[in-house]
Amino acid sequence: MSYTVFKALHIIFMVSWFAGLFYIVRLFVYHTEAQEKSDQEKQILSKQFKVMEKKLWWIITTPAMILTVAFGITMLVLNPMLLKMDWMHLKLTFVALLLVYHFVCQKIMRKLDKDIFTWNSNKLRLWNEVATLSLVAIVFLVIMKNSLNWIYGTVGFFAVAVALMIAIKIYKRYRNKK
Repeated sequence: MSYTVFKALHIIFMVSWFAGLFYIVRLFVYHTEAQEKSDQEKQILSKQFKVMEKKLWWIITTPAMILTVAFGITMLVLNPMLLKMDWMHLKLTFVALLLVYHFVCQKIMRKLDKDIFTWNSNKLRLWNEVATLSLVAIVFLVIMKNSLNWIYGTVGFFAVAVALMIAIKIYKRYRNKK
């Protein structure tokens, strides 16, 4: 297989991985908020969320993560010159952080499965934006590569982070008014 085939597979599974990461934390939010319902609703919803979380995690998200990393490593083996580029070092740093994020989500899921709720829904909403920021950073690094002006890139990254935080605060106020 050619390098471009591995690149296409890497992108396909990266999209699947991010979709899983975005959705799993959304499920955590709903699962956490279900604890405020009546006992009967809480029991039914919690049982369903646990099933959904496990299936999403073990059938989609984790396999997609493994394949994303495997195809990424394959691309680096086929084109080792990439490891000499500064943008690739930064991308790999974000990927390492994303792997940490992945396993923190897994830890949260395991706690929720045991009915241990250590994160409230607002913290989970903020946590969900970490994956968004990682996606923005990784995509811009890969697309812009060496042409990326690091000052604009850094300012832009933090502008996206601030915009997401503001949007979450506005949504929280809107939700609390209901």
